[in-house]
Amino acid sequence: MSDAGFWRGRKVLLTGHTGFKGAWLYLWLRSLGAEVTGYALEPAFEPSLWAIVGDALIAAGGRSIIGDIRDADRVRGAVADTQPQIVIHMAAQALVRESYRDPLATYATNVMGTANLLEACRGTPGLECVVIVTSDKVYENLGIGRPFVEEDRLGGHDPYSCSKACAELVTGSFRDSFFIDGPPIASVRAGNVIGGGDWSPDRLIPDCVRALRTGRPVTLRYPDAVRPWQHVLEPLSGYLAMARALVETPKTAPRAVNFGPDPASFCSVHEVVDAFSARFDGKPGWERDEAVHPAEARALTLSSKLAERTLEWRPILCIEESLSWTADWYRAHAIGENMLTATQAQIARYQERSGRTRSRDR
Repeated sequence: MSDAGFWRGRKVLLTGHTGFKGAWLYLWLRSLGAEVTGYALEPAFEPSLWAIVGDALIAAGGRSIIGDIRDADRVRGAVADTQPQIVIHMAAQALVRESYRDPLATYATNVMGTANLLEACRGTPGLECVVIVTSDKVYENLGIGRPFVEEDRLGGHDPYSCSKACAELVTGSFRDSFFIDGPPIASVRAGNVIGGGDWSPDRLIPDCVRALRTGRPVTLRYPDAVRPWQHVLEPLSGYLAMARALVETPKTAPRAVNFGPDPASFCSVHEVVDAFSARFDGKPGWERDEAVHPAEARALTLSSKLAERTLEWRPILCIEESLSWTADWYRAHAIGENMLTATQAQIARYQERSGRTRSRDR
C-alpha cells in the first residue's frame, strides 16, 4: 500500500500539512523518500503535531508553504512552483461545530478551496494524479441503519457535511469537464480518525486528554452516537494506496472510495471514552452535556468493501489497538519523550503490521 519504491523521489504537493492528519501524512511520505511540499495555514491550535515535528522535517529537506487554500493566486503559484507529480488535497475546515459558528468560511475553504486547487492543477505538466480528501459525512444520512457505500446519495444537513458533499460535486465536475484525457482524479472518504497529536477543540480524544489531565470527567453531547472509529494511519494508508492505483492502473482505479474500520470497531462515543480513559491513566468517567446542541446523526458507519476489492486495502488495527496506540502517544508526550521519534516508530510499526497482513492474505 505504501511501497517506498513507488514514492521515492516523487514530487508530492500535500495541502493541509499543518493539520493533524496532514502532519502524519507528511511525515510518512518523507519516510518513504518522497519530495514533499506542504501548503497550509499556520497550525490553528497549540500545541500541534506540526509544531512538534515540522522543523526537523524541513531541516531534513522538506518544504512548507504557508498559505490559504482560499487564495486562488497563491495556490496557482504553489502548484506552478512545485510542479508536483501527485497532489493530495487535505486542507479543510474540518470541525462540524465550527461550521455552525462560521458557515461562510467553511464553504469558502472546503468548496472554493477545492476548486482553486483543481483549477491550478489544470495543464500542470508531469502531473500523474490528484487525490481529494473529503469525509464520511458526505452522505445524506437518513438513518437507514447500514454502512454507507460509495453509490449512496450525497448530502449533508450541517454546513461542514454539506460543504464536503459540495467538494465531491466540484471534484466530479472538474474531472468530467477538464480532466477527461488528463491525470485521474479521485476522492477518498474516511471515518472518525483518532491518534496522537490531535489537540483540536470539539474532538473526542483531545477533549478526553484535556479532561483527564485535570481530573474532570469528559462532557459528552451525544454519548450513544455510533461512529466508525479508526487510527489515523488507517485512512492515510488508503490515501497512499489510492494515489498509487491512480498512477499505475488509471483505467481501473475507482474514483471515490471509503476507508473505514472493520465493523467490529463501530462503537458509541461513551464506549470510546471509557476504553481510552482506562488505557490513558485508569480514570474513567464522563457526564452528559445537558445543554442544547445542534443535531448530530445517531449512527454513521462506512463500508470499505470497494477499497478491499479494488485496492487490496483493509484495516489493520482493531478499535482496542487504535485506542492503545493513541493513549501510548499522549502518555509519551506527557512525560517529555522525543515525539518525532515516537511518531516515526508508530508509522514503522504500522507498515510492518501491514506488510505481514498482506503477505498472509496472499
